[in-house]
Amino acid sequence: MKEYARFLGIDQHKDSLVIGQADAGREPGMVLGRIRNREDDIRRWFRQRGREWGGLADVLCCYEAGPCGYVLQRQMVEMQVACQVIAPSLTPRKPGERVRTDRRDATKLAVLLRAGELTPIWVPDAEHEALRDLIRAREAARVDLLRQRHRLSKFLLRQGQYPPEGVRAWTKAHARWLDQLALKERAHQVLLPELRQTILGVEQRVARLDTAIREAVLSSPWCAAIQALQCFRGVDLLTAATLVAELGAVARFAKARQVMAYAGLVPSEDSSGQTIRRGRTTAAGNTHLRRVVVEAAWHYRHTPKVGRRLEQRQKGQPAEVIDVAWRAQIRLHKRYRKLMARGKEKNKVITAIARELLAFLWEAWQVLPIPTPQGE
Repeated sequence: MKEYARFLGIDQHKDSLVIGQADAGREPGMVLGRIRNREDDIRRWFRQRGREWGGLADVLCCYEAGPCGYVLQRQMVEMQVACQVIAPSLTPRKPGERVRTDRRDATKLAVLLRAGELTPIWVPDAEHEALRDLIRAREAARVDLLRQRHRLSKFLLRQGQYPPEGVRAWTKAHARWLDQLALKERAHQVLLPELRQTILGVEQRVARLDTAIREAVLSSPWCAAIQALQCFRGVDLLTAATLVAELGAVARFAKARQVMAYAGLVPSEDSSGQTIRRGRTTAAGNTHLRRVVVEAAWHYRHTPKVGRRLEQRQKGQPAEVIDVAWRAQIRLHKRYRKLMARGKEKNKVITAIARELLAFLWEAWQVLPIPTPQGE
């Protein structure tokens, strides 16, 4: 591990950076100053410090992950300055601290970085981040669609309007019923088409994003990985793309349990001495990853089989991955039936299935003869 002589903690904001310094040893940290959060100002500041310090090769910087993204870290890499992005939730904090300022935070980061008490996160490269942003935008659009549909359904509920028996919501039959619906009040006659038009706009946005994701996957370096992961039951194109986008470089996970923890699917624990207490899942992980894995886990309550659509997805894929996917079907369905027979709550059972499904996905990833995203 490389040794550094200077450690810089950066408290980042939209318009400014406050930089603290801690030299190697045990001396207290200090504040170097505040600069604008603009590329030219940052480059000029580090160029000047490099002349004063005789170079920047022995400097290690860090800042906490936040809404400003990874722009600063990538700029540091371009300037050949070592920089880590820190997980804010894992930064040590003293219970008695009641005063927080930008200067104190910057100095504290520098001192903790020197002590090795900070946890860096994996930083994706620009192409991988772009794919992840596109998939998350589609997820946000689906949430918007659900909200708009709820607004319309609750509006109709307040007016005492119910679809005919046997008509499922948001189907073609449901749309025909809405076309024929006549409301008494003039204001409601204006509002109903407005609510429907809003839903149509969001549906079109979801469709456009679906098309964009398919095109992005086909032209991405992870296309083979995304196609191979679709060998698993319940893992279609969107789910596989989300797995690749959110997990990134799977090689950084030495064990399957680390992937489970990354998704927040391991049980919480509060043990002491001879007493062992385990509770609900931590949910302290990647929410996007956890959502798609839990959704996929519901498919394993059915009897193991390879249907027509799954057979099409498995054509031409590595035999090792197909074997892992089949073993996952057998194991997870058996596990589901066993837990349900013991009287466990269904949602808890599905969570347990999702946790084990991640382990099978991690195993399949190890045998994929293709490169995975590396990042910084």
